[in-house]
Amino acid sequence: MERSNAWDAYPGDRKKEVFEFAEDYRVFLSENKTERECVKTFVEAAKKAGFTSLKKAIKKDQKLKPGDKIYYNHMGKSLAMFVIGEEPVSDGMNILGAHIDSPRLDLKQNPLYEDKDLVLLDTHYYGGVKKYQWVTLPLALHGVVAKKDGTVVEINIGDKPGDPVVGVSDLLIHLAGEQLEKKANKVIEGENLDVLIGNLPIEKKETEKEEKERVKAQILALLKQDYDIEEEDFLSAEIEVVPAGEARDYGLDRSMIMGYGHDDRVCAYPSFEAILQMETPKRTSVCLLVDKEEIGSVGATGMQSRFFENAVAEVLALCGQYTDLALRRALQNSRMLSSDVSAAYDPNYPSVSEKKNVAYFGKGIVFNKYTGSRGKSGSNDANAEYIARLRKIFDKNEVAFQTAELGKVDQGGGGTIAYILANYGMEVIDSGVPVLNMHAPWEIISKVDLYEAYKGYVAFLKEA
Repeated sequence: MERSNAWDAYPGDRKKEVFEFAEDYRVFLSENKTERECVKTFVEAAKKAGFTSLKKAIKKDQKLKPGDKIYYNHMGKSLAMFVIGEEPVSDGMNILGAHIDSPRLDLKQNPLYEDKDLVLLDTHYYGGVKKYQWVTLPLALHGVVAKKDGTVVEINIGDKPGDPVVGVSDLLIHLAGEQLEKKANKVIEGENLDVLIGNLPIEKKETEKEEKERVKAQILALLKQDYDIEEEDFLSAEIEVVPAGEARDYGLDRSMIMGYGHDDRVCAYPSFEAILQMETPKRTSVCLLVDKEEIGSVGATGMQSRFFENAVAEVLALCGQYTDLALRRALQNSRMLSSDVSAAYDPNYPSVSEKKNVAYFGKGIVFNKYTGSRGKSGSNDANAEYIARLRKIFDKNEVAFQTAELGKVDQGGGGTIAYILANYGMEVIDSGVPVLNMHAPWEIISKVDLYEAYKGYVAFLKEA
């Protein structure tokens, strides 16, 4: 079944609306490279759009009514936003759910060391990565350091104008004979992804004994000077090593964007923008932006925790509707788009895809009826009636969409947060933007697919 190219719906000057939306997203992607940065930016924008903190609403015992806008910031790393609808919350919500974490390198708790006048940071990779892709790139350090006095210091080194960058070195080709004999997953070992950050020794002082690790001492002096942190403060730090530099227009026609973290911020951003369009919906609208998806949605800020269920309970209480049964009904009666990316067809690697059931650039938003792997293991397999409802909504609103699998049946697979929400009995399907280079430091998307996702998410919140 051939789908038309979505660009055809934007002749002449109409392409401007696609490019303008994509440019705002490109700037967002460049400036928000961690889940904490995403939440901070989204909360600031939500407040300007009239959203009120759930915690403040609880303290004031605010009575929620249709049209009220509430957000819940969970530990600064996950975010739930609600626009109260005309129908009771227990009748169900329309939910857009994306994740805002991305594959990266994390600093270990004791990362700093010196070896032969070079200072490095020891890392532990996060999520599914091809480790060899992370060497010889300009990298940046983003995150926070929590000190014992309760202060939290924000770290951003490598992305501000004039900043130095850091990186992971690789073996020169002249001495790489043994290295090149290894399998791709062994060419670069995880324990060798250490980040080089310094070579300048601290100046000697005639009155003091010579230090053994003078370069490390110099780095610690700089950290003390610029951030007022000590080496021991790394014990309570969350610092992520990410590609340095802006997302860029990609292609001679500027039809695409190359950037870090498209998976899954290319779905989180239009999901957020979609809920800003809701005034007083029929059904309560929800935008759910979560952490830890890349490592199985575990932990207190992941989808497997109960933070969203608890937030819904609080919203029900403020609406004067809370009972345990009402909470169960609200979750089971909900409909959700698991806003997550899909693998785009790559002409360089056609053998992993089945061409009738793969996502293509320029064909719009993608529905993945199931993810998982091989015999649909670990998948959420959406029912036919729900897909028919979505087809009707998208066709009515002239949203370009396509359907796909992640790859050939026995090729591999992957997962999203869809199956976790489906555990409540709600209707869920994966729906997002196709991506090339997925999980690489620099991923690629088509601008028109991003825009169609935004249009689709708005239509879903209004009409599902």
